[in-house]
Amino acid sequence: MRPISVPPLRRPTTRLAVAAAVLAPLALTACSSSDGSGSDGKAGSAKAGDKPATLSVSPSGSGVKAGQPIRVTAKGGSITSVTVTDGKGTKFEGKLSGDGAVWTSERMAAPGTSYQVTAATKTEGGTTGTGKGTFSTAKADKVNKVTLAPIGKTIGVGHPVSLAFDFPVKNKAAVEKALKVTTDNNTEGSWGWVKDWHGKDRVDWRPKEYWKPGTKVTLDARLNGVDSGPSGFFTRDYDLSFTIGSAQIVKVDLDNRQLTLERDGKKVRTIPVSAGTPGGEKRSWGGTTVLMSKEGTINMNSETVGLGDAYNKMVDYSMRLTWSGMYAHAAPWNAAYFGRANKSSGCIGMSTGEASSFYQQVRVGDPFVVTGNGHKGVPPQGNGFSNWNVSWAEWQQRSALR
Repeated sequence: MRPISVPPLRRPTTRLAVAAAVLAPLALTACSSSDGSGSDGKAGSAKAGDKPATLSVSPSGSGVKAGQPIRVTAKGGSITSVTVTDGKGTKFEGKLSGDGAVWTSERMAAPGTSYQVTAATKTEGGTTGTGKGTFSTAKADKVNKVTLAPIGKTIGVGHPVSLAFDFPVKNKAAVEKALKVTTDNNTEGSWGWVKDWHGKDRVDWRPKEYWKPGTKVTLDARLNGVDSGPSGFFTRDYDLSFTIGSAQIVKVDLDNRQLTLERDGKKVRTIPVSAGTPGGEKRSWGGTTVLMSKEGTINMNSETVGLGDAYNKMVDYSMRLTWSGMYAHAAPWNAAYFGRANKSSGCIGMSTGEASSFYQQVRVGDPFVVTGNGHKGVPPQGNGFSNWNVSWAEWQQRSALR
C-alpha cells in the first residue's frame, strides 16, 4: 500500500577606495621606527620619509548589498594582520594574496549585519600602521531556508547527508562551496543535486560506497550570507552530526516473496511478504531505496497516490521508503498471500507480528534492495533517497562544481 565561494581577487575601484578611506572611523596611524633613521634597512625600522601604507575596505558604507566577500587592500605596503568581526563578535577567517596586498574573507557578508574591520600594515622600509573601519549590510528582501536529513543520533549505512531548500537555488556552485562534510575516517563522497519529489531543489552528499559502521559524520553548512539567487539569501548557518550504526541491509526478493535482514554480512531473519501487484501502477519500486522514517501507525489513503478509492485505513508499523508512498508495514488483510503472491498496492506487507519486531530492528538509513521480476524500475532521483541507483561516476557529475 502506498499512501563559500570566493571570487577572484580584485583591487577596489578608486571611488570605492576613497569611500572606504573616508568612512568613519577608518583611520590609519603610523607607528614610529625604532631609531627614526632607517639606515640599516632591518625589519622593524623605518626609512626616513617612509609613509605608512594606505588601506581600503570593500564593501563600505551602510546598507550595502550582502553576499560578497570582505576585502582589505593595502597600497604602498603589505598587510600583516586583519580582524573582522560581526555584531555578535564572530570572527571571519580570510586569506592573503601572494604579494600580501589583499586580504579576502572566506565567508560572505551576511544580510542585516554590522562589521568591524581592523588591519595592520608594513612597508618595505619598515613603517607600520593600523586602520579601523565599519560597514553594514542591508536586510534580505527574501530568505531561503533549509531542511536537513537525516535526523537522529545513529543512522544506517545508506543515508546521505541531505539539504532540501524551501525555494529554488540558482547559485548552486556558491551554495555547494559553503557546505562541508567531515568524517573521522576520511570517507570519500560527493555532493549531487536532485529535484526532490515535492519539486524542491535538494543536494545530497553520498559516500562512494555505503558508510563504514561507526563512522562519525558532521555537516558544517556555512550558508549565512550566501546568495541563492532570485529566491533570496540564507541568513543562518546549519549543522548536523550523527554516527553510522551496524551494516544492516534489507533484501526483498519479489520472486520468492520474502524479505531478508542482514547485519554485518550475516543473515538475521527472513520474513514472508507480499509486495506490489505486477502488471500495473500497483507494482513496487525496484532497485535500492533507503529507509527514510519510521512512522508507526498512520492513515494510508489511495487517493493521495493516484489509485482512486482502493483503500483508506490505519496501518501499523509503517516504514517509509519513498516520497511517492512505498512503505514496508503490517498488512494483516493480505495474510493469505505472504510468501505466496504479490498482491499489495505497491508496499512490502507482512504479518503484524513480523512487522512489530522488524520495526524495532531496522533504523533510518538502512538500504532496502528490491530484486526480482514485476517491479516498475528504480525510483527517480529525488523520490526518497534513491542515490544508490546511479553509478559513482554518474553521481559525481551531479555536483555543481564539476
